[in-house]
Amino acid sequence: MDIFNFDPRTVISFYLTLFRISVVLFILPFFGDTLPPLIKATLLIVITLAVWPQLSFPAEYFPANPLNLAVMFAGEVVLGMCLGIIVRMLIAAVQIGGTIINFQMGFSMVNAIDPLTGMQEPVTTHFLYMCTMLTFLTLNGHLHLIKALGSSFDMVPPGGLFLTPQLMSEVMLFAKQMFILGVRIAAPVIMALFLVDLALALISKMAPQMNVLILGFPLKIMVGFLFMTFIMQIMADYVANFIEAMDMVLIHIMRIGTIAP
Repeated sequence: MDIFNFDPRTVISFYLTLFRISVVLFILPFFGDTLPPLIKATLLIVITLAVWPQLSFPAEYFPANPLNLAVMFAGEVVLGMCLGIIVRMLIAAVQIGGTIINFQMGFSMVNAIDPLTGMQEPVTTHFLYMCTMLTFLTLNGHLHLIKALGSSFDMVPPGGLFLTPQLMSEVMLFAKQMFILGVRIAAPVIMALFLVDLALALISKMAPQMNVLILGFPLKIMVGFLFMTFIMQIMADYVANFIEAMDMVLIHIMRIGTIAP
């Protein structure tokens, strides 16, 4: 048996499938951020071998010149960014809420090192980020991302998704919702700490001899952590609703940005 008797069309089809999964999967959150390089490479090969018999591109999609290959690579990067930015906006909304809470509790100088980026971030922001990530994984959000990656084979040809004006307007709409969601997450803690500040102001007027500055710091920290436990259920509901609507949103994003080959 001639083991070197490969069909070039089959090999090119496998390369196109590997190309799509490698570019998109490494840009998606949780897969491209948290996994070690060896695990990423292993996951890439396993997923490619799993989906290639059913979800593969014909060899005719492979570009004939290097310029078209660069254009196809740019389109694949845009696809991965569009799929990943939707989930990253949820994470960014939680981080915005955590930053607001951190400032209101008086933890402006208390930072933690993010092991993924190596940069400092507020401690409450990092805590809420980890809780959101664990909730997202617990509710199988990562499986919805893989499902969207599989749907892209039927909806988006190689390099067929670009930054169209309609796609940009949708992304800006999601960015606006990101700030609104961040304020909603932080709203219970903001209101509780505002009432604490109001009570301390009244106490300072009624008893000027009391040092409300020393009393206020531990009191605001205690109330802040107390109400942070209350927003965990609210945040979990937001994540669950987000995952429920994520499939339709990702399909809509791919549909409005797809350019026919």
